[in-house]
Formats: sequence, structure tokens, C-alpha cells
Amino acid sequence: MQNLPDDAPGVENPVRYRMSNSSAFWLLAVALALLLFASAAPSPMYPVYQQMWHYSPLVSTAVYAANAIALLVTLLFAGSLSDHVGRRPVLIAAVLVELAGTLAFAEAQSVTWLFVARIVQGIATGLATGAISAALIDLQPAESRLGALMGNVAAGGGLALGAISSGLLVAYAPAPTRLVYWLLAAAFTIIVIGVLVIPETVAADGRAMASLRPKVSVPQPVRAAFITLVPSIIASWALGGLYLALGGALMRVQFHLTSPLAGGLVVVALQGTSAVTALLARDWTIDQALRRGPILLITGVSVALLAAATHSVWLFFAASMIAGFGFGPSFSGALRLLTGQTPAENRAEVVTAVYVVSYLALSIPAVLAGLSVNQFGLATTTYLYGAVVIVLETIAMLGSTRHRSAHTALAGAICPAPCPGTVAPSPRVLAAHL
Repeated sequence: MQNLPDDAPGVENPVRYRMSNSSAFWLLAVALALLLFASAAPSPMYPVYQQMWHYSPLVSTAVYAANAIALLVTLLFAGSLSDHVGRRPVLIAAVLVELAGTLAFAEAQSVTWLFVARIVQGIATGLATGAISAALIDLQPAESRLGALMGNVAAGGGLALGAISSGLLVAYAPAPTRLVYWLLAAAFTIIVIGVLVIPETVAADGRAMASLRPKVSVPQPVRAAFITLVPSIIASWALGGLYLALGGALMRVQFHLTSPLAGGLVVVALQGTSAVTALLARDWTIDQALRRGPILLITGVSVALLAAATHSVWLFFAASMIAGFGFGPSFSGALRLLTGQTPAENRAEVVTAVYVVSYLALSIPAVLAGLSVNQFGLATTTYLYGAVVIVLETIAMLGSTRHRSAHTALAGAICPAPCPGTVAPSPRVLAAHL
């Protein structure tokens, strides 16, 4: 999508200064990382909250679910709103709402505050996810695939940094349930000021109210590819949800590590490796990413299950890193393919559909796993969960093998947008290939 001039019809120009496209791109990448950082930050604190307010582990699961439900409802109603009112207004609203949720966490006085804070946080993340991901593609350098790459790096890196930073503060810093949130509040204040001066890339089209109807849709040209890749998206994000929801419990029960830092480190092993791999594998073609990512993920999960059975913590960390090597390419390859074959005016819609699937997979299986622990125990739940992840990833790998030549042809081999010197195929041509 071309950046619109400030005097274009439908684009407000409330201030004279506008940030450059390059600066705005990196600001939004940081904003996405901070949103995911804030989402992961409470994970190491749940045991502390539980001791303070004497609630059952099931309540922690409910708090986790409240965030996911709020996020998904927001995605369903407003995930594509930025396609119709512009990226900037949606992002300003999202960051302000996130700031409110962060302050609620910082001043939490009871478990009710946790529910409120997580719901508000879910609303903010739901508002921002589609808008930021689409804006990164709008603002990426010409003839580049940096937008999809940085979306993946920022998400994985934000989750990893949020978990480890929060774990460190809980273990070693004063005010363990407040300090990280006050630091985040300061960061989001800076972000909202920056968003005020980013360039707008979408003109308002008067269809904002119509876009608020709850829907998840994928344009016909990429529908077959989307269906093929859904099992892989579910498998990878469900694995991330298991680590966020039960990583600390696994460290305590299976490996006898009681420090809050251990729960943060295991998330870093998966999500941090995922973010690094997204950078290292940035020159992989879509074909390579869709082939290698699932193999690495399946291998990592298989070894992690062996480590859990043998109580080998070092093997578990190594396995988590192997799974992380697969997580990044699996998701970035899918996102590159889908956004690259979507018209610019529908990008947020497609990104929203991807993230609806992602956050359903991140939350619902983890919540079910938390409930299953009470019924069947942590070890049995872990083995069953891992087996489902392996099966789903295998299905996706076989499906993408069947369609791989079509994927490669449609995506121009490596680009999430038309490659240098090529012209994007028309929807009719895409439909014929799919």
C-alpha cells in the first residue's frame, strides 16, 4: 500500500510534523513487542497473586481466559476497523486502553482487579493486532518483506522479554507486582505520543460502522491456502499457550525448580528462539519455511515430551529451543504467504483472521489443559497436549506439501508482496491456481 499524503482526502492532518515511514515502521514494531510483553508479564506473577489473595489455581485459569475472550471479541468486532477509519486512530485508542489496563495491574488490590486488567488488556491487544500488523506491511521499504518478518519477531520477542523480565523482577526487585507495570505505563505513554505523528496509510472510507459487524473472513483468492495453514497456526500457538499457562507449573512439578525465574526462562527458550530464528531465516523462501518449520517444531515437541518423562530439565530447555526454531518459520511463512496475496485494502481483515485463529489456539487449549491438570494430572495433560500439537503440525506439513508448488508460484517464491520486477496476479488468476 502506498503511503497517503497528509492532504489526501479523508486523511486528517492535525499536526504539521509527520514521522518518516522508516521511523514509524520501527516505532510500531516496538509497540507490538510492548503489547505482547505486557501480555506475558503477568504469567510469573500468578503464584504471587495466589499467595496474596488465597484463590485456587482454577481462578488463574479463569483470569487467563478472560483476557483471551476479550481479545477475541475485540478482534471479531473491530479487527478490520483500521481498514476503514485509518491505522492511526485505531492505534491511538489501542495504546490508551492498554495504558489503562497496565495501571489497573499496577494498582491491583484483589483478584477482581486482575480480571478487569486482563479484560482491558485483551481489548487493547485485539484493537492493535490487525492495525499494527497491516501498518507494518504498509510502511515497510519498497520491494521488501520486512513487515511480516518484524511482526513475527516483535510478537515472539515481546512474549519472551515480558516473561523473563517479569520473572526477574518478581524474584529480585522491590514491589514485584507493581514495578514492571509502572515501567510499561511509562513506555506506553511514549508510544502513544509517537503514534500521534506517524503517517497515515489508509483514507477513511465511510464504512466504519459496517465493519463493526462481527465477522472473520478471508478473501477467496487466499482461502484455500488459509485452510491449509490453519492446523500449523493452531499447533504453534497452542504450544506457546501451554508454555505461558503451565510453564511455571512444569518447572516446579516435573523438574523441581521453584523460582519464578524458571517459568520465565522456559518461555524465553521457546519464544526468544522463535524471534531470533525469524531473523536468521529471513532469506528462506516461503517453500522452505513451510517445509522446515513444521519439521523442527515436531522434533522439538517430541524431545520435550521425552525430557518431561525423564525429568531432564536441560533436555527440556534444548527441546524448547528446537521447537522455537520451528515456531518462527512456520508462522512467518504462513503470514508472508497470506498477506502477500491479499489486496492492500483487505490486509487487516486477513491479519485479523490469522490472529483470531492464533489467539484461540493460544488460549482455549491452554485453559482446557489447566482444567485437565486437576482431573488427570500435569504429566498426562502435557503428554496429550504435545501429541495433539504433533498431529496438527503433521497434517499441516502434509497439506502444504500437496499445495507447495501453488504456494511458491503465487507468492513469487519469497515475497509477501509482489517481488521486484513482477506484477501481482489478478484475483481471477489467483483463484484459478488455488
